[in-house]
Amino acid sequence: MDARALMDKLVSFPTVSNVSNLDLIDWVEEYLAGHGVKATRVYNDDRTKANLYANVGPEVEGGVILSGHTDVVPVEGQAWDTDPFVVTQKGDKLYGRGTCDMKGFDALALSAVPLALERGVKRPIQIALSYDEEVGCIGAPFMIAEMRKHMPAASAAIIGEPSMMKTVSGHKGGYGWWIHMHGFEVHSSLMHTGVNAIMEGARLISWANDLNDEIRARPPSDVAAQFEPPFTTAHTGMISGGTAHNITAKDCEFGIDFRLVPGDDIADYRDRLFAKVAEVEAQMQAVVPDTRIEIEQRFHVPPLQPEEEGAAESLVRQLTGDNGTHVVSYGTEAGQFQEKDYSAIICGPGDIAQAHQPNEFISVDQFRQGEEFISKLVDHLVD
Repeated sequence: MDARALMDKLVSFPTVSNVSNLDLIDWVEEYLAGHGVKATRVYNDDRTKANLYANVGPEVEGGVILSGHTDVVPVEGQAWDTDPFVVTQKGDKLYGRGTCDMKGFDALALSAVPLALERGVKRPIQIALSYDEEVGCIGAPFMIAEMRKHMPAASAAIIGEPSMMKTVSGHKGGYGWWIHMHGFEVHSSLMHTGVNAIMEGARLISWANDLNDEIRARPPSDVAAQFEPPFTTAHTGMISGGTAHNITAKDCEFGIDFRLVPGDDIADYRDRLFAKVAEVEAQMQAVVPDTRIEIEQRFHVPPLQPEEEGAAESLVRQLTGDNGTHVVSYGTEAGQFQEKDYSAIICGPGDIAQAHQPNEFISVDQFRQGEEFISKLVDHLVD
């Protein structure tokens, strides 16, 4: 199967993050076995999803990891002109959910397997496919830890998120907490005797707004200045609560997450958030002692720090000819590889502007550039 046929097959699996990815993993494992390559799975707790990794070529150090995620975002509520789980070519565009983000790159990584074996690589390609990237990069850390224990150390990890085949050396980190306000219901005419979970939660959201104003007013660091926006942000994107307009809300739930520029310390923001939670909770309990605030960390995605003379960056620049400086404000699994002492870089085909959109596509030219990149990488590992 060539890279295009591999992408057609991978896109046909509707691996939205809220369902299992095991059908896709089964197929990839069978594909690898057909080339004599043994794959290893790393399951989630209930064994409904799995990461997969494999070593292609000799069991020696100095290889290159090709990393991608297998999950995609939902298509419900989006107006698609084609079947999202069938790759459809129209002109110079290949439409389908995941063509850009990021089954296109997964297909390219798998297409490297027969090339590596046929050309006789002296250092291996290591395939790394994860689950639940789209809901907070949840699955990859378990796989990366196992790869560190059981695989020959790779010299570079290439995370193939869509970057228009540019060398992206830095991204923001993401840290998210889910907050559950437990209030006390009374008739709203007597609201002073109750605790309105929504209104108390609004104090925390207002605090996040004030924090954004404070951060924005600071002069950015040299690293932060490369990003858009050039500062860390606090954000609430979902909230729910209350039972009726004339009752103080018993419950309110929402998230507060931070997108940190490399160099900022999440501990500082976490401590300030928890201090504000304790302050608001004390005010609530002064009215009704049984009220409280629950807070739970939902995700932790470390930033990708630009590396001084990084091996991964040097390799990708050599293969692509790109000498520009590129950073992105979204998070990826690259920071998780770097956190485990891999030299990591982002480089993949497609435009991030197409990710998660109805009628998601990758251009034929971008996919072709990805194929050329894989061929050059294999040749590099042969030398």
